Order: sequence, then C-alpha cells, then structure tokens
Amino acid sequence: MSSQDQNQDQKQDQDQDQKQDQKQDQDQDQDQDQKQDQDQDQDQDQDQDQKQQQNQKQNQEPRHEKDAAKEEVKEEVKEEKTEEKNENTEEKKGEKTAEKTEEKEQKKESKREEKKEEKKGSWKDFIYNPRTGEFLGRTASSWGLILLFYLVFYGFLAGMFSLTMWVMLQTLDENVPRHQDRVSSPGLVVRPHALEISYNRTDPTNYNQYTQQLHELLQYYNDSIQEQNDLCLVGEYTEQDHEPVKKVCQFKRSMLRQCSGLPDGSFGFEEGKPCIIIKMNRVIGLKPEGDPFINCTAKRDTPLQMQYFPPEGRLDKMFFPYYGKKAHPDYVQPLVAVKLLLRKEDYNVEQTVECKVEGSNLRNSDDRDKYLGRVTFRVRVSE
Repeated sequence: MSSQDQNQDQKQDQDQDQKQDQKQDQDQDQDQDQKQDQDQDQDQDQDQDQKQQQNQKQNQEPRHEKDAAKEEVKEEVKEEKTEEKNENTEEKKGEKTAEKTEEKEQKKESKREEKKEEKKGSWKDFIYNPRTGEFLGRTASSWGLILLFYLVFYGFLAGMFSLTMWVMLQTLDENVPRHQDRVSSPGLVVRPHALEISYNRTDPTNYNQYTQQLHELLQYYNDSIQEQNDLCLVGEYTEQDHEPVKKVCQFKRSMLRQCSGLPDGSFGFEEGKPCIIIKMNRVIGLKPEGDPFINCTAKRDTPLQMQYFPPEGRLDKMFFPYYGKKAHPDYVQPLVAVKLLLRKEDYNVEQTVECKVEGSNLRNSDDRDKYLGRVTFRVRVSE
C-alpha cells in the first residue's frame, strides 16, 4: 500500500476515535443530566413527603384532640354509670342487710316462741310422753333393763361386802381386841366431871351439880349390889382366863367412908372440904406390877393436907385383870377418893392438884399425853 492510503486510514481511525470520544462525552453528559433530574425528582418527592407529613400532622392534631375529647366524655359517662351502679349496689346491699336483719329477728322471735312452747311442754313430756310412751325419758323396756342391771350390780357389791366382813370377823376375838399395844398404860379421870371446880360453899345451888354427879357414879357401888359379887383375895390377881363366866370382886361404897356420900350427902362440899373421886380407865388384860396407888400433890409452896379413901389410895391387884365388857359385864373398877382439907386461908384461892399412879410399872410422865397415868384439876372454894 501506498503511504497515502495509510495516512487516510490513520485519519479515518482518528476520526472514528474522536467520534467515539464525542459519543462518550455525550453519554456522560446525558448520564449527569439524568442524575440531576433524578436528584431533582428525589428532592421534589422529599418535599412532597414533608408537605404530606405536615399536612397529616396538621390533620392528626385536631383528630387527636377530638379523640381525647371523646374519650373524656366516655370516661365521664363511665364514671357516672359506675357511680350509679355503686349507688344501686349500696341501696341493694342496704335493702338486703335490712331484710337479713328482719329475717334474723323473725327467726330469733320464732326460736324464742318455740323454746317457750318447748319449755311449756317439756316438763309434761319429760314426766310422760304419750307419743313415745316414755316415762321420765325412758321407755318401759329401758327402765326394766336399767333396774335389772342395778339390782345385779348392787347385789354383787352387797355379797362381796358381806363375805369380806364375815372373813374379817372370823379372825377377831369377841372379848379381846386384836391390837391394843397403844393402850398399855391407862389414863386417870376425876369425878365430878370437871377439871375446874369452883363454888361458894354457903350456896348449895353452886355445888349441887357436883354432888349429883358423885351420887350417880356411886350408885353402882352400893353395898346391897356389891354383896352379890365375890370376895377376892387381897393383893392377888383374879385370873380367870379359862372360866366362861367371870366373877366380879366386891368394891363397896362404904369403903370410901367420909367420901362415900352416906354420912355426908354433900361429899364435904358444904364444909369447904370437897371430895374428888379418881378412877383408872379400864384396859383389857392389864396386870400392873408392884403395888399401885394414887398420890396427889398441890402445886404451891406449902403442902396441902389430903385424906385418901381407901387408906393410902391403894388400887388393890385383886381387881385386875379386866376381861372386857362382854365377858365381864358387871365389872367395877376400883376407886380412890381424895378429900381436900382446905383451911380458911385457902379459900378464894385456886388450888391446882395433880394426881398420879405410882408404885407400879404404869407410865405417868409422858409429855405427849398429859392424861396417861395422871390427871390435873383445879379447885376454888369461896365463902
């Protein structure tokens, strides 16, 4: 090829390249224009959207206000309705409570009336109920069963008691107590039956009660009665354990002499020299050792003159032992009379006298029992 042709081809190529470059530039310009148009469109759309949103907001604000007003109205209506309902419920509750209280009062009144009627009829029905045939709350068959039960029950108890009593009695002696260790020593008692004797010797009414007691005591010792008894050996025990009938030794009233009430019915009370009789309590089987006698002393500085009957206040051993009230029914225990030889200076003064059993093994100084083997009395004579 020629150089011209080459140059032409080059020119053509250049022209084509330029054309292509121009087209590219045009395309770029078009693209930029399109982008600008798109941006403008987007800006317009955004502006429209903002306007719409503002319009919507403007439109929504009155709607919200309207809705709030409606809601407030609705709430007010609801509140009024609830208040009306509460008032209605309270009225209903008040009516119901009133009705309930009225019903309760009516029930109480009815119950009271029923109770009154029951009380009126309960006593009659309790005694005898004609509907059920009950007498005192039980039928005839019930009464029969309970009576039968108690009859058998108490019969059994009575039988057991009788059996135990019979067994116990078989172990006892009719004449001698089974246990008498607590009364090994007897006590002393005085007659008249008073530990404080006070009287005016010029007024018989003051001492009649004392002399009467002495007469009542000594009537069992009258000589006419004692002569029916046996004469016993003086100073010896009268033992008769194996004899079915026990004999009784004589103790005549006349043995007390001036204090017997025979020569002087006032027992010395009238002359101001009273007689006090001392006797020893009975103890079954008692046999005092030695030669027992009664000894009395006055609790004062100077001795008090006394006179004893029988002499020396002796309690003879022939009156012992004692065999019991059943085996020895006519037994009389020995007595000792003490005559207080008071003088004028002894009048209007209380004399305290203590008498004891002495001369034997009998106890007379137990501090726990002031009457065991001894006795103390007081005498006051006035004129």
